Amino acid sequence: MSGAPKKSASRIPIGARPPANPQAQAWIRQGDGSDIHKGDLYTARLTLDVTPALRARIKVSAFTQNSTVAELLRALLEREFPEKTP
Repeated sequence: MSGAPKKSASRIPIGARPPANPQAQAWIRQGDGSDIHKGDLYTARLTLDVTPALRARIKVSAFTQNSTVAELLRALLEREFPEKTP
């Protein structure tokens, strides 16, 4: 008789998971450092309603400056509202 081969009843044991390396885990959790604003500073979300046309102009401006909308607006707000120094 021909047919599918019978499955073996015995299982091949798989070794235990190696212990986690704390230094490697810390490196993974730190991220790649691409978002410096969240790691270095406390941030707070600000919601602003704008027209679709203004939103489009902002996005195009950010793209042409090789930036993100968030980076562009943070810089604009920093220029307009500088921190007062004593």
